[in-house]
Amino acid sequence: MSGEWGEGPARDGDASGAVSTGGGGAVPPPRTGGRAEARRAAQAKGGDKGGDRSGDKGPEGGGRAAARRGGKPKRNVKKIVAWSAAGALVLIAGAGGAIYLKLNANIKSFDPDAIATDRPPEAKADADGNKPVNLLLIGSDSRGKNNSDLGGGEEGGARSDTTILLHVYADHKHAVGISIPRNAMVPMPSCKLPNGKWTKGGGTDLFNAAFAMGGSDDGNPACTQNTVEKLTGIRVDHTMVVDFNGFSSMTKAVGGVDICLPQAIYEGDVNPNLHKKGALVLPQGKQTVDGQKALDYVRLRHGIGDGSDIGRMKRQQAFLSSLAAKIKKEGLNPTTLLPLADAATKSLIVDPGLDSADKLLSFAMSLRNIDMHELKFVTAPWRFRTQDKNIDLVPADSQKLWDIIKADQTVDGQNATGQQPDAPATNAPAPQPTTPAAPAGDAANAAIKVSVFNGTTNNGLAGKATDLLKGAKFTATTAGQGPSTKYRTTTVEYGTGQKANAEKVAALFPGATLSASGGRGVNVIVGQDFAAANGMAGGSATPAPGAPAGAPQPLPTSVTNEVRSADDDICANTSYGSGG
Repeated sequence: MSGEWGEGPARDGDASGAVSTGGGGAVPPPRTGGRAEARRAAQAKGGDKGGDRSGDKGPEGGGRAAARRGGKPKRNVKKIVAWSAAGALVLIAGAGGAIYLKLNANIKSFDPDAIATDRPPEAKADADGNKPVNLLLIGSDSRGKNNSDLGGGEEGGARSDTTILLHVYADHKHAVGISIPRNAMVPMPSCKLPNGKWTKGGGTDLFNAAFAMGGSDDGNPACTQNTVEKLTGIRVDHTMVVDFNGFSSMTKAVGGVDICLPQAIYEGDVNPNLHKKGALVLPQGKQTVDGQKALDYVRLRHGIGDGSDIGRMKRQQAFLSSLAAKIKKEGLNPTTLLPLADAATKSLIVDPGLDSADKLLSFAMSLRNIDMHELKFVTAPWRFRTQDKNIDLVPADSQKLWDIIKADQTVDGQNATGQQPDAPATNAPAPQPTTPAAPAGDAANAAIKVSVFNGTTNNGLAGKATDLLKGAKFTATTAGQGPSTKYRTTTVEYGTGQKANAEKVAALFPGATLSASGGRGVNVIVGQDFAAANGMAGGSATPAPGAPAGAPQPLPTSVTNEVRSADDDICANTSYGSGG
């Protein structure tokens, strides 16, 4: 494909028509925090005196602008998404000691002194010694080190156009990746620059300005880590950065990644400055991509939906899900392990806690049991700003998400700490069950697959029902929020030929309603009756007896309905808005 990958500063506002804010009313589509806006963060390069940057809005002065002062004409460059597939790779794959020396030579870490000293507390281990882990996955659009051959353009500096905070729960069987929009306005902390000076911090700026701080081609991952900790109150245990070349190499090493597009994509969609349709780049439907085509898919913003970054983040989440699922399914063998791990580590810049192959491999092996259905992706609750077409995070809903993560609860309210309840004292009376005891079950129950949904606003209710079903030997999984939060009575839905199985399931939920559906298998939608039986009277978010004081409130359905599991259909939920 010919021509430079460029969109130009004006492209962020080139979509026409209004888009929904998710909170009422219609506003113009987002002008998504582009390089011109993020460039403010790079103005301190080589000469920042620690002053406050909040009032400096000039388009020149540092970063990529400084890189052009040698007389080169200004060139516009297409933005790139976060290549956090490296983190997903390390999370799922692990590696063996046979390639230790080769991997160790590849790894680069950032300055530990650039990490803020005023940080959120570390998570505490439970009674079994299990601790959650928070991994910050950053994608760099740096054009250094031959990355311009894949990304296009020759400008200096780096941006992080998408960042994912991956929370691995203490049981090491669940994980959730939270996408933070690159053009969200967030509070900025003090950050260390390449020249050794620190900025004052304070004020707000675009989230991706943190990675650009100082204008280095390697970016400023410590500044992004400091920003995430300030924003969320969650301590980041590890940080990884991966670039174009690494992303491309990894997709080739795994033999390509399955994707799905709702419509065909042409050169003019990938590069709007082409001003014509151009040749076909990616056909409609399911396909397997690697290298440049994989980059084209995750970079794509125009031509699908409303052209916003929200849709692009959905496709990134779908891609990472597909990559993780493929690695999990195929497993590792000596033939594929070396090129895969070699590609990943060559592209990584990591925090000092992961600065050797030994540390990386130990970390990876501790996470190998994460189930694909329990690997979730969600976007931090957001809304469009009318004044500048960027994004604000919704304060109340975002705080609920951060609180749930800090409490080590899943997005559908399960407790994933891995901690077993303490045994009762010998002189204490036996606790009275709040729900019917699960029957012993028979071997036939294991063949009955049940998906459990929460039909109330009670945090963790679907998880309780799942545990009840598992106790009766059913193969049950928590599937998230139901179609409504107003179910007064638990409903057991069943597909063709599943009525007898549904009756077995309903026996665990006294008073449950049986309902035939057009789907397959058996679904349980727990209602307020089940909530009341578990001490959550009225279907409110009242914690069950024994729950810690100040237990986090459940997420709204506007957030939970958008959650993606790594085993979801790759064709589902890959765009946002209309048009394209």
